[in-house]
Amino acid sequence: MDTQTQAQIYLSDQRGCSQLDSFRSFHSFNFGSYFDESRKPFGPLQLVNDDTLKAGHSIKMTVETDTEVFILPIAGGLEYRSALGDGFLEAGQVQLFSLAAGMTYEVVNPYETEFINFLHIWLSADYTSFTPALKQTSFDLTNKNKLLPINPLGGTSASGLAAFIGRYDGRHEAIYSVTNSGEPAKVNGVFVFVISGVFEVQNRLLHERDGLALTDIKNEEVEFEALSNDAILLLLEVSV
Repeated sequence: MDTQTQAQIYLSDQRGCSQLDSFRSFHSFNFGSYFDESRKPFGPLQLVNDDTLKAGHSIKMTVETDTEVFILPIAGGLEYRSALGDGFLEAGQVQLFSLAAGMTYEVVNPYETEFINFLHIWLSADYTSFTPALKQTSFDLTNKNKLLPINPLGGTSASGLAAFIGRYDGRHEAIYSVTNSGEPAKVNGVFVFVISGVFEVQNRLLHERDGLALTDIKNEEVEFEALSNDAILLLLEVSV
């Protein structure tokens, strides 16, 4: 039994929630008026929001500090607008906004009748080389049973992020090796978020939209197994 790895589970039905007529957001970490002592940031990882936006509506967000914002569509495509540029994002793509403090961006549902669902991920960008930028990358989930890199900055970014997504057949097992390439005074942790299906990760059972934060990882390896077909996992490694 693994007694070394430290783990915190973020159950889907225990997340914070913000809701308007046109928009609903579930928060794995503290956000807006939602605060829980156990939901503080995980290293630079400030925010993992599971957002749903009604057809024809938009939301505007403002960052208070230098922030790397990742947007990952899950159902449907979306339009985005910012001082850095505008564009369209669809499933299979990730958009990065590197935003200086006070900058805003807008997410728009361009459809007439359909809701869209997407993940919002924020990381603090408190490093000297930070420069506002707009970048995008793509991935192909038909390439199954492997973790696909999705960080538009490539590899491990200056914020310490390594980001992956994978779609797995039921009973498929895999291992993620922690790079532990952060600052010398820090070690790396892993945050896992189940987008769909069921997984067992480091002997913890996770259902759809559950999260798991891991530190002091035994042998610097994260073992996981898909327990349902076409299960999709998001894995983020950060310096904690």
